[in-house]
Amino acid sequence: MTTILAVRREGKTVIAGDGQVSLDKMILKQNARKIRTLLDGQVLAGFAGSTADALTLFEKFEGKLKEYSGGLVRAAVELAKDWRTDRILRRLEALLLVADRDQILLISGNGDVIEPDGDVMAIGSGGPYAHAAAQALHEHTQLPAKTIAAESMRIASEMCVFTNNKIELESL
Repeated sequence: MTTILAVRREGKTVIAGDGQVSLDKMILKQNARKIRTLLDGQVLAGFAGSTADALTLFEKFEGKLKEYSGGLVRAAVELAKDWRTDRILRRLEALLLVADRDQILLISGNGDVIEPDGDVMAIGSGGPYAHAAAQALHEHTQLPAKTIAAESMRIASEMCVFTNNKIELESL
């Protein structure tokens, strides 16, 4: 389980993720990297779910980004279509949260490509906690995206047993 959070504000996009890897009720690792930069640093991606599955999906998504000249939505839709219809891919268990400077998208194996109504989106077991904290900070403060993401992840780590405070942040 994990927590991945994306926040956009004033032309900045940040994706944050915790470092905890757990198996059932046991913590296996504290400093995992669940966020990647893709397309030469133009796109950020984070995952919740199976690590091997997510790494496969990162590769496929980056291939789609290249195929569609960096078009985030088109690449996401094409990945979601492949993920849902391909016999092998449809068995992959993960969620992806991807973002560029203009958009945040959630991509699932059910064929979902979801853009949030606002500038905040989160996935994973601690996602609801991080999302609620980020939404409140985004709406009621003037804090920058990076500070909102870091503080929201800290709050989530204090509430969700599957989220730790070893936070990784990547920004555009």
